[in-house]
Amino acid sequence: MIMTSTPLSIQNYALLDDEECDTRIVVAKEKLGKRCIVLGHHYQRNEVFKHADITGDSLKLSREAAESEAQYIVFCGVHFMAEVADILSRPDQIVILPDLAAGCSMADMANATNVQKCWDELSQVIDADNTVTPVTYINSAADLKAFCGKHDGIVCTSSNAQKVLEWSFAKKEKILFFPDQHLGRTTGFMMGIPLEQIVVWEFGKPNGGLTEQQIKEAKIILWNGFCSVHQVFQPEHIDEFKKKYPETKVIAHPEACFEVCQKADYIGSTETILKIVKEAEPNTRWLVATELNLVNRLHEECKDQGKNVHFMSSTLSMCSTMFRTDPQHLAWVLENLVAGHVVNQITVDAEEAVLAKQALDNMLRVS
Repeated sequence: MIMTSTPLSIQNYALLDDEECDTRIVVAKEKLGKRCIVLGHHYQRNEVFKHADITGDSLKLSREAAESEAQYIVFCGVHFMAEVADILSRPDQIVILPDLAAGCSMADMANATNVQKCWDELSQVIDADNTVTPVTYINSAADLKAFCGKHDGIVCTSSNAQKVLEWSFAKKEKILFFPDQHLGRTTGFMMGIPLEQIVVWEFGKPNGGLTEQQIKEAKIILWNGFCSVHQVFQPEHIDEFKKKYPETKVIAHPEACFEVCQKADYIGSTETILKIVKEAEPNTRWLVATELNLVNRLHEECKDQGKNVHFMSSTLSMCSTMFRTDPQHLAWVLENLVAGHVVNQITVDAEEAVLAKQALDNMLRVS
């Protein structure tokens, strides 16, 4: 292995074209061998996705990487995903995020300060410690997962949300759900909870903009957060498309708004969407409400079977923060590893990681 005295600068990679980066990525991966594993989230751009050793949603990727023999886990995703990988990985494994600017706008909508303030205000109206289970979507920062661990709460994903909510209600009578209001609302409604008992906490207002009576009567208190990608989908898109193609089956990610999910034939996580469409009968037509890269990739994979897979919105929408991870950054972190340098390591504070893992372990036991 060639050692260099200082890490290679990202500036030396910024002007490289994708083709040269592809070659350098392949060479670096060959040199690193099994010591390094590259993870690719479903929403990742194709130029990076094609280099992944494992593809999938964030939790699947973190768990499989932790079970691998790799020393280095290069996560082509966003920041909260790399944090989960660090929490679940072994002490001898190092997690790397190719571009530290790859964040998540939804995760940023709920921070530990505001959630603690919410908890304190709830505690002035009800006995939050004994009546409320905090539930955080996996699309959240490690400190919010730690908050849930501290308060006997839990993490959920889009595929296990109902099981998690059932577990939570078995423990206590109310749920504080953050940061995505849409996943919480759709899941709660599917469980038979009336919409009037599912309220939204607007963190910039006293008592979240709710009356004391609303707080006392609520079953689920939702954080006022959302995914900017899934916000673009509207029920009108379904109506207009089905006028032209009435035979269309509609499938939506539960981060889409309640009205879109109500009109969908199927609701599911990224893995569920892929499974349902891939296993569907040939010559079927699908309208999909989730991120553009995934939909385009699914269309290409299914077109030989006569399946038509369409992106729901006329406005192109992709995860812009995920898009920041490009071949240049991937080549940079891999060649630094070859040279003996770790750049962009993601490390969760040890005490925070212990609490966050408690909430994650609760989820893993439930699901």
